[in-house]
Amino acid sequence: MKFEGTKDYIATEDLKVAVNAAVTLERPLLIKGEPGTGKTVLAEQVASALGAPLLEWHIKSTTKAQQGLYEYDAVARLRDSQLGEERAREVRNYIKRGKLWEAFTADARPVLLIDEIDKADIEFPNDLLQELDRMEFFVYETAETVKASVRPIVIITSNNEKELPDAFLRRCFFHYIKFPDPETMTDIVEVHFPGIKKRLVGDALKIFYEVRDVPGLKKKPSTSELLDWLKLLLSEELPEDVLKERDPRKAIPPLHGALLKNEQDVHLFERLAFLARREG
Repeated sequence: MKFEGTKDYIATEDLKVAVNAAVTLERPLLIKGEPGTGKTVLAEQVASALGAPLLEWHIKSTTKAQQGLYEYDAVARLRDSQLGEERAREVRNYIKRGKLWEAFTADARPVLLIDEIDKADIEFPNDLLQELDRMEFFVYETAETVKASVRPIVIITSNNEKELPDAFLRRCFFHYIKFPDPETMTDIVEVHFPGIKKRLVGDALKIFYEVRDVPGLKKKPSTSELLDWLKLLLSEELPEDVLKERDPRKAIPPLHGALLKNEQDVHLFERLAFLARREG
């Protein structure tokens, strides 16, 4: 069964090819792209399309690779043994399974999302090389080997905040999600707002891409921010011609807080409006 996108997720042709290639090769799919381009949601939609269970491992700066395998609570076992607890006799009672263990032992072939791997320490990817390559690991406390009977579909996302090791990259199938062009973005908007007025979408997209193209912008608005902006425009029931306003004194788009997320970018647009007024 191949991934062809879903009714809730517009997948470009090259993205479909990347997903299906990774599934065929049984290699992790490494997805990069701007924040808000649907990297995390992709795993959810692949699982939905293939009818597979989804396991999510969201990485933080403090996350260690060992947590994805298992964690052994030796302190709790020592405390229970001192209290004479019967459960302290069995070491398995103090082992917490990680997401990789759950994926390896799942009844059906799962989709495992390792989200934002670049947030962790630089050694994090290297610490998972063998486990992701062989799809097995050894549990020292119980002297057992946990091995996947069927290789899970592994999707790894990165915001490119730091470079990943070459040895890790060699084991992945890589795809960069390009920022959607206006045509694709129109399709995405239609999925989220069925029947939305085409004039509103056209005017909004024109302003949206103009904002993204402003030189010196610290954070370009993403797809998710465009959807939030459209939702606000619809809820406020603004006049249809409000987005066609080209008065330089109103250079900042209406409800711009959904698009501009820091004071530097707001000040940039305010300066541009001031210069436009002065030149006018």
